[in-house]
Amino acid sequence: MKRTLIRAGLSVMTVLCFAIPAFAQGGDAANNNFTSKSYAVIAAGIGFAIAAGLAGLGQARVAAAACEGIARNPGAGARIQTAMILGLAFIETLVIFTLVIMFAIARPIAIS
Repeated sequence: MKRTLIRAGLSVMTVLCFAIPAFAQGGDAANNNFTSKSYAVIAAGIGFAIAAGLAGLGQARVAAAACEGIARNPGAGARIQTAMILGLAFIETLVIFTLVIMFAIARPIAIS
């Protein structure tokens, strides 16, 4: 599983590195409407997608570990469940912070 994720990440980075020349367009800068502000919006969207995806993986691992812990020791189920809910709240808070940052980046660009 871990090797598959690493290979997938390296594949995505390789494709993005080879896609850079496609963005290296010559010509008049006045006719180029795709500015660095547009890149900021794209970067914010990609960052949010990565944060949401990794948070989903993290939440799955937390839930799996909690289920395994409860299965091994049913008497500690209440404490494990409390810790699991707290951990899930922290993971989800990071995704919400990323969403807020994405909106903070995209909002001034949409207005101008």
